Amino acid sequence: MLNVLYEDKDMIVVEKPAGIESQSSHSFAPDMVSEIKRHIHSSSTGKGEPYVGVIHRLDKPVGGVMVYAKNQKTAASLSKQVQGAGMKKQYIAVVCGKLVDNVGNYVDYLLKDGKTNTSKIVDKGIKDAKRAELEYHMLETIDTPKGPLSLVHIILKTGRHHQIRVQMAGHGTPLWGDQKYNPSPQRGNVALYSCSLTVTNPGTGKEMKFFSKPSGTIFKKFESCDKLEQISEID
Repeated sequence: MLNVLYEDKDMIVVEKPAGIESQSSHSFAPDMVSEIKRHIHSSSTGKGEPYVGVIHRLDKPVGGVMVYAKNQKTAASLSKQVQGAGMKKQYIAVVCGKLVDNVGNYVDYLLKDGKTNTSKIVDKGIKDAKRAELEYHMLETIDTPKGPLSLVHIILKTGRHHQIRVQMAGHGTPLWGDQKYNPSPQRGNVALYSCSLTVTNPGTGKEMKFFSKPSGTIFKKFESCDKLEQISEID
């Protein structure tokens, strides 16, 4: 199951399939941490359980590129990159409808509800609300019997709970297949994919960029998917 994009003694970059937890799961279902530990154990002569540090997360129904640390020092360094916006994340999404502008920037304030595991857009002055910002580029729109669908390239500026899903829905174009935020969800995993991740390697100090294309059926309806690697070069 594990698709390794890069690995050295300090970190490992992998593609997380949609439907798999990005951190340790309390169920018998597979999760990325367990799969990475199994991979490291099978390719290493070391004894004991391998260390796998979770640096960032993707929602269970979301697939894409992720980086994990193989030791605590690297985990601390990568975590600082996340907190300081040094780690750049780009996504591809399919939304229901057509965005008003082909290029835009959304800035909202999100409030998380731990009881329902959801977030919502609220006024700036609401207690515990956090600023959320993303940039979007609409790539292509197609007509379907149930209305238009749009392929959107998203550059995440902040990392909030369910941020892309909440902001896109809040601005009138919910993600295809989103069971939480789409009033009329379709069957299947939410059409959101982390296609590009840029990170500075703590061991070498070199900036590294990783890319992966979404494989879901809904993405293949768009001709622009063949050009995603060039599109992800947008900064």
